[in-house]
Amino acid sequence: MPKIYFIDVTNRDGVQTANLGLSKLEKTMINIYLNQMGIFQSEFGFPTTRHESLYLQANLELASMGVLQPIRLEGWIRATVADVEEAFELVPALRHLNISISTSEQMIQGKFRGGKSKDDVLKMMVEALEAAWSAGAETVGVNAEDASRTDIDFLVSFARAAKEHGAHRFRYCDTLGYDNPFTIYETVKVLAENAKIPIEIHCHGDLGMAVANSLAGAKGAVDGGQDTYINTTLNGIGERAGNADLFATVLAVTKSKGFSEKYQLGNPIDLSKSWQVAKFASYAFEVPIPMNQPGVGANAFAHASGIHADGVLKDPHNYELYGFDELGRGDPELVETGREICTGEYSGISGFKHLMGKMAVTFSDMEEARKILELVRYANVEAQKPLVEDELLFIAKYPQIAKKILTLRPLE
Repeated sequence: MPKIYFIDVTNRDGVQTANLGLSKLEKTMINIYLNQMGIFQSEFGFPTTRHESLYLQANLELASMGVLQPIRLEGWIRATVADVEEAFELVPALRHLNISISTSEQMIQGKFRGGKSKDDVLKMMVEALEAAWSAGAETVGVNAEDASRTDIDFLVSFARAAKEHGAHRFRYCDTLGYDNPFTIYETVKVLAENAKIPIEIHCHGDLGMAVANSLAGAKGAVDGGQDTYINTTLNGIGERAGNADLFATVLAVTKSKGFSEKYQLGNPIDLSKSWQVAKFASYAFEVPIPMNQPGVGANAFAHASGIHADGVLKDPHNYELYGFDELGRGDPELVETGREICTGEYSGISGFKHLMGKMAVTFSDMEEARKILELVRYANVEAQKPLVEDELLFIAKYPQIAKKILTLRPLE
């Protein structure tokens, strides 16, 4: 039976959201959390974007050290030979890629202004794919942007050509959230049966169906005989109305009626990290978690109705599909209401040592403390908000990696 895997694209699609962004340290922490959860792959950034270079290199160093293992770190680029060459020039240790090009008639005419034909699109994809192998890529996924508005015969030809030239996966992009669970199931099943290549499902929420479409698309791929890779973001943050939320989609795959009895995960997902990771993403993006968000929303386990309260107290399964403890909830929330010492870009050594001491971190001498404090100051400058405990611990444990992540080199 083919399996279902998860590829999180928060550090690529999530950070493309208008008016939002993440610091390079925040992106690194997300990669660490995703790895701890058991996510197969993180689309960790843009290897052709120069301000990402040192962050990408540093995270690949963490992978070589075993810190970011077994998660795969994959970069996203356009399907052009020039992008492939620049990606490996800026990030030589890069081994996993997704290359993307628009495939719909709308995009070919409206985006390329008729300057490219379907044959041109196929040729560009194949040339970029071959260039990636020559540059040293180990795995490459090929993305069909706006696949849900693309003619199915051309999609099959596109996916077949990708497979013939060694692609490991074909990404079906419902770029505008145009699909519904019925159409995406049928289309993806046809692709799986005819192109015979593992399929990524990439859904947006413009019509509010990103999670439902992801589930239906995954079913179509598996029913068509292929492994599938669902794309998600933390808290569903993404362009316009967002992407499929990681936690909601994992819950749908593992908890919805009869689904997990037939469709299996390729590797286990540790949902006990959900609450911690959702809160971090909310803090980092500065976007509150909706109170009705599945699993991690404030009201996900709240009961006010007398009948519901009575029923859940007698047996939680009466009104809860899953337990709050499964998502790592239940610990008391501690809020400082009096004196609070936090880090900032102007923090001093005394307050910093006090704060780190509360986390059982000690320094060999004052010089080491000052060096770590200086890195923490730079991290605050970039994030423009106090660092959370895990970020402080990361800097203290991996100061040289942190230094690389926090270094930006503007063009001279």
